[in-house]
Amino acid sequence: MTSNLAYKRAASGSLIGLALGDALGFPTEFNDVPSILAKCGPWREMKLLRPAVVSDDTQMTLAVGHGLRTAMDRGVLAPERLARPLREEFVKWYESPENNRAPGNTCLRACELLKEEGRVWQDASQIGSKGCGANMRVAPVGLAPGLSDEQRAGAAQLQSALTHGHPTALAASDLTARAVRLLATGTEPAALVGQLRSYAVDNRTHYHQTWLGDLWTRSQDATPAAFIARGWDECLAILDRLEEAVRTASPEADPCLATGAGWIAEEALATGLLCFLLFPDEPVTALRRAACSSGDSDSIACLTGAFAGAWLGVDAWPTEWADRIEYRGDLQTLGALWDA
Repeated sequence: MTSNLAYKRAASGSLIGLALGDALGFPTEFNDVPSILAKCGPWREMKLLRPAVVSDDTQMTLAVGHGLRTAMDRGVLAPERLARPLREEFVKWYESPENNRAPGNTCLRACELLKEEGRVWQDASQIGSKGCGANMRVAPVGLAPGLSDEQRAGAAQLQSALTHGHPTALAASDLTARAVRLLATGTEPAALVGQLRSYAVDNRTHYHQTWLGDLWTRSQDATPAAFIARGWDECLAILDRLEEAVRTASPEADPCLATGAGWIAEEALATGLLCFLLFPDEPVTALRRAACSSGDSDSIACLTGAFAGAWLGVDAWPTEWADRIEYRGDLQTLGALWDA
């Protein structure tokens, strides 16, 4: 199905879907499901607010997208070529007056350190954090065309490592980009979890030295392989829960009860995937289910939107919603570039 990529405009669909999920879930974050239902009415009828304002999730996705585009414009994607523009984009976001959307503490702490000229990025990385802030923004790495598996995995983990250096954040970011890529290139949703599990097993002890450098030495692990295996093992455990939830979870129940609240990386991936897999051909319903959840609703819904848009393409989304999403121009420009 790779030849259908441009036809369905998977990159545009994924980026717009991510932002729509973010905007739908932003007002419900930090609320329990009864509170959301009292505020919004039945979850299957949730409305996109006017204006359709997004959170730091979309802002940082655009930062990754712009950094990736700059690096690829300069030649073959490589660690040093990507690290500098990513760092510049993250600092620009950090200093922006629009960075007022309840950003995560890990990103703020890391970006404060990344501002310092001469500091290697590994010393800014928050090695103890596996918050979802790294994999909520990684979709562009799954969408950019022409990358090898090694480049895509390395870039996904590097963009995480600049802020979130925990091995589970690295592995979950890699898996998230992989899921986006598989869906964009035609992998059937029913086969997705099995393919992600195989990928995790295959990469369990593979530390991307050229992309991550000596990041692992900031941990207490004896070897780079032991460091990264911790992350993949946590991701494999959540994929087990996801596999069970896809079979047994009620679409009417809070998805966070099955696969976690999504504040941490592996749970955000699993719960975002669960909402998509419950409604693979009903993308708006999937977004509403993700937004009506007791956990990190905007991050869960933005991942659900990235998966659904990659699978179904840009026509998945109601024009009336897509036309009023914040940062629409930036999202469309990146999407059009990669769809071409």
